[in-house]
Amino acid sequence: MLTRRSTMALGLGAAAVTIVPLKASASAVDEAVAEFTGGAAISDGGVTIIAPEIAENGENVPVEVDAPGATEIMILATGNPTPAVARVRFGEAAGAPRLATRLRLGETQEVVALAKLADGSVIRGGTEVRVTIGGCGG
Repeated sequence: MLTRRSTMALGLGAAAVTIVPLKASASAVDEAVAEFTGGAAISDGGVTIIAPEIAENGENVPVEVDAPGATEIMILATGNPTPAVARVRFGEAAGAPRLATRLRLGETQEVVALAKLADGSVIRGGTEVRVTIGGCGG
């Protein structure tokens, strides 16, 4: 029998599930990386990420990526529900392969940048951003 108390508990539980941001699963990050790299091996280094060490508000975190020689850059926020947050291709007439944007981070997490070079190789850089107030849901 459904009582008023059990109905209230079910309603509060459903509301909590919709409000609490979900964390990206490792497989979601792996899938985004695999789709970007096309199976190419990833080398560490060669990508510079400028981001605050501590972000007081996860709603608006400035991130800049510099990857000399890159034809494409992808930024991943590994702790967000949707980890792939930006992907940019640079044409032949583009200037320096540099990307500056602002991210929404739900919690302390690693921000990773992958850069695809003209020869098809992929390089990687990453930095941890500590978030004091999450930006993804509340």
